[in-house]
Amino acid sequence: MAAASKAWEEQRLAYDFGSMCRYREANAKLPPATAHRVVFMGDSITQAWIDADPGFFTDDVIDRGISGQTTPQMLVRFRQDVIDLHPAVVHILAGTNDIAGNTGPTTLQNIENNIQSMVELAQAHHIRVILATLTPVARYPWRPSVQPVETIHAFNDWIKAYAKQNGLTCVDYFTSLDDGHRGFIAKLAIDGVHPNAQGYAVMDKLAREAMKEALSSSP
Repeated sequence: MAAASKAWEEQRLAYDFGSMCRYREANAKLPPATAHRVVFMGDSITQAWIDADPGFFTDDVIDRGISGQTTPQMLVRFRQDVIDLHPAVVHILAGTNDIAGNTGPTTLQNIENNIQSMVELAQAHHIRVILATLTPVARYPWRPSVQPVETIHAFNDWIKAYAKQNGLTCVDYFTSLDDGHRGFIAKLAIDGVHPNAQGYAVMDKLAREAMKEALSSSP
């Protein structure tokens, strides 16, 4: 089973690196955007959010997360899954899978560059940006050799500084989910990486505040 899954993933990366097919049909069926449309761009944490709390993704709040994705993959689909949907705001929660090495070795600089490119694309199309800090991870179950704690800490420091320097809304999920040792609070997570329903409830509150702030700011 693991071999079959790995083979399928390798084939998918070879033929559709950005998973452009994932939301193509759903995007085509969307009604015209409201003045308060928000698109959530991200990985499995974003993808699973709508299942944990479908009520959060109502009133033109749209989930465009794809499990396992890294920032270069999100950048590939950013036009299709964000810009072409004409949102007022995009919420970007990305980078943990880069640190895990899901699409190969990378550097913090590369991850930061991809985030900056998404932000600049959004701004060029008058889309306000919410940048999210990564949620805590002490260990990736699928990449146990990776030591992510210090890298996540450094990346989150960069996210907060970059958001401040560029007048972006920043939502800090890390602080509210940190167990005090830079790991995920056990009762709020499924596997030390992905939030459970209680974890998403914590994130909901923070995300709603960030959306309110972003929507009230100048594009």
